[in-house]
Amino acid sequence: MAQPEGIRHSPDEIAARIVDAILAGRLLPGQRLGEQSLADLFGVSRTLVREALARLSARGMVEVNSRRGWFVVQPSAEEAREAFEARIAIETGLVQNLVGPPSRASITRLKRHVKAEREAIRAGDAGQRSYLLGDFHVCLAECAGNALLAEILRDLTARTTLIATLFQSTHDASRSCDDHARIVQALEAGDIPLATRLVREHIAVVVQHLGSPSPAHDALAQLRSALASPRPAAPSEPASRPRRLFTELVAPAAARPQASTRAPRRRSLEK
Repeated sequence: MAQPEGIRHSPDEIAARIVDAILAGRLLPGQRLGEQSLADLFGVSRTLVREALARLSARGMVEVNSRRGWFVVQPSAEEAREAFEARIAIETGLVQNLVGPPSRASITRLKRHVKAEREAIRAGDAGQRSYLLGDFHVCLAECAGNALLAEILRDLTARTTLIATLFQSTHDASRSCDDHARIVQALEAGDIPLATRLVREHIAVVVQHLGSPSPAHDALAQLRSALASPRPAAPSEPASRPRRLFTELVAPAAARPQASTRAPRRRSLEK
């Protein structure tokens, strides 16, 4: 298979694209990540794919079964609680420690990001909407000047995206966008205590809208449509930051053939 234009051959790039596909909701909990399929897709060896998946495993994004291969993680209820608690601790601490409002350039970037969220919501672009709503929190950390926490939040946000999918979140995208706009407004006004409280309340509301675990997904059929050519950079994206997000790739893989229900033929014991 021809390699998609612009794809790099590094495990880090492969891992980054998988994380961004999770953030966009195009890779689902429990979805199988076939080594050979990914190798064909990226035009690399299975060894490089395996290295990328091993790195994602260390970050809690994927897991491996010795007999069945690699899968996107399916967080348990306890893991879901811990992930959101971690996000609350990190994000509120990040905002609370700000000394005054972020720079004018940072506020402008955050406003452009919120505007892009609204446009994706109006356009009904579920993948871009999901990605931008999650990436707002990474953008916020970057604007606060903490690149390390931004990378940590990228992984945590990806995990909570899986959780929202797995536990049938009913949280409205428009409400999330409105929450983000209020956070930016408070930051612009230099009201750090209000911004901190709004961040805490925003994440808590998302948790409240988690319901019962959703039915199992037929993940294999969506693998190739999940990892697609890179999207254009979001308006809030700095020029120096490489774009990682994939959209849809090629036509979904054909559904697996159903297992035969015919009873096995018994060998006759008569002679």
